[in-house]
Amino acid sequence: MFFRQVLHEDLGCASYVVADGGEAAVIDPKWDVEEYLALAEEHGFTIAHILETHNHADHVSGKGRLAKATGATIHVPAEAGVSFEHEPLADGDKVEVGDVSITALATPGHRPEHTAYLVADESRGAEPWLVVTGDSLFVGDVARPDLAVEAEEGARGLYGSLKRLLGLGDFAEVWPGHIGGSLCGGAGMSEKPVTTIGFERRFNRLLAQEDEDGVVRALTGRLAPQPPNFKRIVELNRGPLLTEGAQLDLLAPAAVRDRLHAGATLLDGRDTREFDAVHVPGSINVTMVRAAVGTRAAWVVDPEGEVVVAAGSDEEARRLGRLLEAVGFRRIAGVLAGGLEAWGGAGLPLEATAAIDVPELAERLRRGDVRLLDVREDDEWDEGHVAGSLHIPYHELRGSVPDDLKNGGRPLAVACSVGNRSSIAVSLLRRAGLDDVIHVAGGGIAELADEGIELVQEH
Repeated sequence: MFFRQVLHEDLGCASYVVADGGEAAVIDPKWDVEEYLALAEEHGFTIAHILETHNHADHVSGKGRLAKATGATIHVPAEAGVSFEHEPLADGDKVEVGDVSITALATPGHRPEHTAYLVADESRGAEPWLVVTGDSLFVGDVARPDLAVEAEEGARGLYGSLKRLLGLGDFAEVWPGHIGGSLCGGAGMSEKPVTTIGFERRFNRLLAQEDEDGVVRALTGRLAPQPPNFKRIVELNRGPLLTEGAQLDLLAPAAVRDRLHAGATLLDGRDTREFDAVHVPGSINVTMVRAAVGTRAAWVVDPEGEVVVAAGSDEEARRLGRLLEAVGFRRIAGVLAGGLEAWGGAGLPLEATAAIDVPELAERLRRGDVRLLDVREDDEWDEGHVAGSLHIPYHELRGSVPDDLKNGGRPLAVACSVGNRSSIAVSLLRRAGLDDVIHVAGGGIAELADEGIELVQEH
């Protein structure tokens, strides 16, 4: 039996290839399907089946592209409500690949249709030795319950599903649908790629609780903000099937200028310091140096609007385009050919953003000559922030600029934890017409404590 985990590094999504006897099944394929095709060619198997654990809310499935490339049959949970040709899977149904059986195990909670898959190599025995848990059980955590139904209903569904999973032997391997950094779990999710039922039974804080009400309280007590794009992604995954990616053609600077004037948005994937030094006015920096590029972009840009992409090279810009497609951007007009060098060479306007590091921010806070805008999430703010600073999570700056950020009489220094979200925030503020803005690059709020600036907590 062949078994391989395939990750989408930017989104923290995991997919799986199971093969035996010259046939293979792919579970939860990512948008870019080339890796599955390469594995099939390298190992000499045919991809005959595609299985989905549920209608994903954080990324666009590659099932349509993979089915077009291979002719594979698509299997989805019977309650998924999809609008494309498929084979429905109910609890207990099996898909066979050579001597390997893949058995559907209904695990509602994250979504009502959610299904895990038990994998057994029946040439060795009928007992499953691994389970692909999708968005039910993660390494060190469980799925969030509020993206499809009311949070308490989802949490109670998850409680029952986790009990079903705990019925497996301690030796059973657990291969989750996400690793740390995904929107579909909580802060406890590990970046480890695999665990076992026995390990999670012993160390996962949510599995250690026998009291259902206690688990529900833990799952619903402090939920992260719901991503604005998740309902749209679910509908895209329900169908019709998406079988083609964007062309991502090279566009001359003049053509990009015309599209921007017509309402398109330029997304720039370069390092934040490169963006600070020079960028196209009105563009938004979603640096590819760190993960979750597509997720951050979807927080602040309408995925139904037209976008153009730019980066340090045309190839990197195309990679940015694929990351955006994976979260539902469907109107990617193309790539700024030649990037910022070509734009400037065409005589088109450029601008820069003032940038400072954390030690300089600390000094300026002591002098009182800047205001500080903290654009981290609420839980980060509660754990420690500068007294008297302003707090607006970066994605809440997507609309108009709040009045308390305007006309403050001093420059506005914008910071997060490492510089990526603050770069987005500065981009949005500059785009909205706020000029006296300074980006805190290469560091963040927590490091101010090392510079002698007191951080206070919310209780």
